[in-house]
Amino acid sequence: MDDISHDSATMQLPFAQRPIVILGAGIIGCATAHQLLQHGFSVVLVAEFLPGDQDITYASAWAGAAWHPAGGITPNQRYIQAITHRVLLKMAQDPDSGVSIVDFREMSQGEYPDNFHSAWAYQTPVTDPTLHIPYLKKKIIGMGGIFIRHRARSLQELFDKFPESRIFINASGLGSKTLEDVQDDHCFAERGQNVFLRTDKFHTMYFRNGQEYTYIIPRPLSQGVVLGGVKQTDNLSPDVDPYIAQDEIARAHRLAPDIVPSQPAVEDISHIIGIRSSRRGGYRLDSEQRGDNTVLSAYGFGGGGYAFSYGIADALLKMVEKTERAKLID
Repeated sequence: MDDISHDSATMQLPFAQRPIVILGAGIIGCATAHQLLQHGFSVVLVAEFLPGDQDITYASAWAGAAWHPAGGITPNQRYIQAITHRVLLKMAQDPDSGVSIVDFREMSQGEYPDNFHSAWAYQTPVTDPTLHIPYLKKKIIGMGGIFIRHRARSLQELFDKFPESRIFINASGLGSKTLEDVQDDHCFAERGQNVFLRTDKFHTMYFRNGQEYTYIIPRPLSQGVVLGGVKQTDNLSPDVDPYIAQDEIARAHRLAPDIVPSQPAVEDISHIIGIRSSRRGGYRLDSEQRGDNTVLSAYGFGGGGYAFSYGIADALLKMVEKTERAKLID
């Protein structure tokens, strides 16, 4: 559906009932809509791609989506990740959410390769996007949220189409590079290609940083593990690169030979390709005034979209509430 006209009745809504318009329906847009709706706001999501779509540029459908504490981030960013962790732990209680808890433990010397200095284990949520994104869509619609399929070419286009609204959230990801009145040149595409291995050994998550950046992410609800990773800047190819797939399997085998065989059966393997929305200098999270409208921007999370998602949604909720208060008492 590509119809975003409104009748005159909606134009007369009091400020508190005017919809918050979110541009983008990936994990950031959907998590934010979910959070806003839970707090009584009216929400409309406008996006070219919606939950259920399979386009490789709709990165939220293809993500590895494991929560793990990132290195080299600020204390505030760590807190945002901690909020996400808390929300995902609660969501894991609902089997339909696509969120599972992987039970890690502390590892002692002798349990990890000799070339490792140390290793840690902990409980952490892993999210299966093939289940979680449709789950969020159902929840959002159930709370009265509206999805509109439309490719917006500018923020001004949304201002014109939703004249009753005063708060807009730009969660358009890579789209912020081409929006006519944003054109954020810090945004860039980052291709990911993973291997999905069907196995009954899906209880442990592994990460190796450094020269052999490798991960093995359990997907208990899909009966397998995701093997990666690779990052290719400005590569938009939808085709599977067999060399990358073979290399990821080899690296994962070296990391966890008891989980990943050196030559898995062909029928146990499938491939995942997605184009992440990344941003030089880190993600953008801020507020700006454009005429009578407030624009909140939240995009450029690269491979960290799921780890930051609900914490960013919480931050945006607080920014919306602050903006609402200022407009109502002004």
